[in-house]
Amino acid sequence: MSEVKNYILKNWENTTRSNLEDSGTLIGLPKPYTVPSIADHFQEMYYWDTYFTNRGLIISGKIGQAINNVENMFYLIDRYGYMLNGNRIFFLSNSQPPFLSLMVKDIYNVTKDKEWLKKAVTFLQKEYGFWQTYRNTEIGLNQYLCNRERAIAAKKYEGFIERIGKRPQGYSDEDLSCHYIAVCESGWDISPRLGFEAENFVEVDLNALLFALEKNIGDFLDELGLEGSNLWYERAQNRKILMEKYMLTDGIFYDYNLKDKAVSDQFTCASFYPMFVGMADDVQADKLAKNLYRLEAEYGITVDEEKDFGYRFQWHYPNGWAPLQNIVMHALANYGYYDDALRVARKYADLIEKNFKENHNLWEKYNVVTGGIDVATENDGGKSDMPPMMGWTAGAYLDALKYIDEH
Repeated sequence: MSEVKNYILKNWENTTRSNLEDSGTLIGLPKPYTVPSIADHFQEMYYWDTYFTNRGLIISGKIGQAINNVENMFYLIDRYGYMLNGNRIFFLSNSQPPFLSLMVKDIYNVTKDKEWLKKAVTFLQKEYGFWQTYRNTEIGLNQYLCNRERAIAAKKYEGFIERIGKRPQGYSDEDLSCHYIAVCESGWDISPRLGFEAENFVEVDLNALLFALEKNIGDFLDELGLEGSNLWYERAQNRKILMEKYMLTDGIFYDYNLKDKAVSDQFTCASFYPMFVGMADDVQADKLAKNLYRLEAEYGITVDEEKDFGYRFQWHYPNGWAPLQNIVMHALANYGYYDDALRVARKYADLIEKNFKENHNLWEKYNVVTGGIDVATENDGGKSDMPPMMGWTAGAYLDALKYIDEH
């Protein structure tokens, strides 16, 4: 057993919290929940982080805690109508990438508990209603947004400007506040991917995940012997058609700018989501696999291509984040690019082990060009601001090890 794996197995319980009642900004949850960091920062349960954490928990034989995490999401959806960014009242302005149907699928594949799956479907349908009601656009695709009133009242532009290093010109305080929370909903905070106008975009990763949500609900209904699956399959197919109409350029899916009526000129890991959820056809998958070199570095996959935007960005070259390594690995494996997937898995596992030997910690992001944790010194405020992590880093690492062992 690797030293890192042993560390993770010994410390899962140190990332488990239990708070039944609301307290201050913390929203109480009915079941014990997993937080990303052992101490100090990030002492709440987050939405998309938990998908990768749950994969690690399941691999570690802790299916019960993975179920607890998802049950807590059901509770929040029931209470608020959607899954919050995390269980804090200041996250009432936004959700995060909708990975819940994938979490349900992972758990059901282990437990085969149909009664639990039947319950899960009701919450997935309710979550779907949130995205269709509050995050839909005139072209029939969805976008990351926020509660504008809350974002503006909280003056979120102040923290945003501080994080990127200087104020962008030509944008009001209100627009910057809303943009900041919208990119927080995307999970890519802070990133150059959407410029400073997230409200003008529909994003490829979000719509791929909603394709998965639609298809998974259809699959779950079929598995349960219930009616209605055809409607969900039709919705998924219609989304695929719309994504190909608006987002597909030269065989690759990109974010689409509603205002400019054009695809983005930025190639990022988001383009791998259609492969990750199994939506891409073989021609599209081959095209994307042939462009992997544009994001692959010596120690892993960069968020996007190298380019100077004149601001500090966390989700930008040369940073490599745990969830994106995992998504690219599975995207490639889904379409038979096993050698490429194995190489990505090995690079990430080696990167984690190398840094663990040096500082005995896991981190939320790494410099995949240098192989260190010096990412922050130049482009996002200093590595002293980066807290030690378990969470998705542990989950993505264990998933990479599992893939290496199997292949």
